[in-house]
Amino acid sequence: MPFQAVLAPFAARFDALGRAYRGLLASDALMVLSIMVGQVALPWWIAREGGAGDLARYGFVVSLASVAAMPLLSPLGDRHEKRRLIMLALAAFAVAAFGMAALATFGHYRIGLLVTLAMVPVMASAIITPASASFATELVPAEQLTQAIGLQQSAQSTGRLVGPALGGAVLAAAGVPAALWLHGLLLVAAAGLARGLPASPPQARGRGHWWRDLRAGFRANWNIPMERGWIAVNFSTWVFLYPMFTMLVPLKVQSLHLSAMWLGLCEASLSLGMLAGALGACDPMIRRYGRYAVRVGAAVLQGLAFASIAFVEQAPLLVAAFWVAGITNSAMVLVGMTHRMLARPAAFRARMVAGAVMTTQVAAAIGAAMAGAALTHWSVDVVYAVFGVVAGVLSATLAWVPGFREFMALEPSAVAGWYERRYPGVFGAP
Repeated sequence: MPFQAVLAPFAARFDALGRAYRGLLASDALMVLSIMVGQVALPWWIAREGGAGDLARYGFVVSLASVAAMPLLSPLGDRHEKRRLIMLALAAFAVAAFGMAALATFGHYRIGLLVTLAMVPVMASAIITPASASFATELVPAEQLTQAIGLQQSAQSTGRLVGPALGGAVLAAAGVPAALWLHGLLLVAAAGLARGLPASPPQARGRGHWWRDLRAGFRANWNIPMERGWIAVNFSTWVFLYPMFTMLVPLKVQSLHLSAMWLGLCEASLSLGMLAGALGACDPMIRRYGRYAVRVGAAVLQGLAFASIAFVEQAPLLVAAFWVAGITNSAMVLVGMTHRMLARPAAFRARMVAGAVMTTQVAAAIGAAMAGAALTHWSVDVVYAVFGVVAGVLSATLAWVPGFREFMALEPSAVAGWYERRYPGVFGAP
């Protein structure tokens, strides 16, 4: 009974958002679960067979491809029915996963083939990410959007939590091929759940509108000074954060001579921290210090948490460091994302999200290349220390973005449609 009493408020919030939104959460959770299984298995296989060089090349090429895919494909979320787009993109993602699993099953490691197959998930993600992010605004009332996005983050964090542990366990028990087959099967299940989502009428119409839509999204991001500054800070920070979230993790685990299970536990601990933040662990800090202080402080602490990994030699402490990085990341994302999503006009949300995500993909490509070059001169510990400190320092520059402090002080009810009210000329051509 006490346990049920603890879960009752969460269950009530979940039920209040409606069946359609619950379906979106379930599909998102399964998709992220599958992706995390793949992100444990594939980098482990590449690190074992090809080393840091192949990992850096894989990360660079995939991130660079995302730079092109995101602006080219993301307007589809505003022009076509979102349910069908998400379902078809997940199905294509699954086919690519099965291709990687087949290569692993026959022991055919070829980094070129893996990079080629990875182009399909890149294109699928470019479609799914903005479409899913903006879908929430169509399924729930505006006054419930903050709560809905928090639950969406919780669902995704649950996938991030279970996925690495599941992937690490399958990897340790049955090897890379089994983990990659599981990766594909989970994507098929996510596509099946997406079939049950309601139809979502497109905001824009016709092929001739594609280029206009794309330019309008980029123009909106550029012409709003706070959005432009926010994207610039995120870009410079992600150059150093991306390798610490991805390619450096298996290298750190292998440098300590730990098994693949510890890689899964590190990724799961990172996700557990994100989940804790999404479920309200950061709320007391927000109430006491305010959104502005929590957003800036969490970003700085995240960089320092990653830097501390350089000095960790014991596996449990490594897992703990990733948990701290996860909860600070959750606080950073949740505090800012809900405000930004509400501030954007409905017809521009997918395109503005896509523009922001595209810049992080550019940063990821640069970061992968920089980390690969750094690893030829320094150990993985030195790279973690330097990249973590630099990321923390760059994160602090968000405090100097014009209008950021005032914007974060607004309540959600005052934020809805704020960009359009403040800068009406930017959205003159929907």
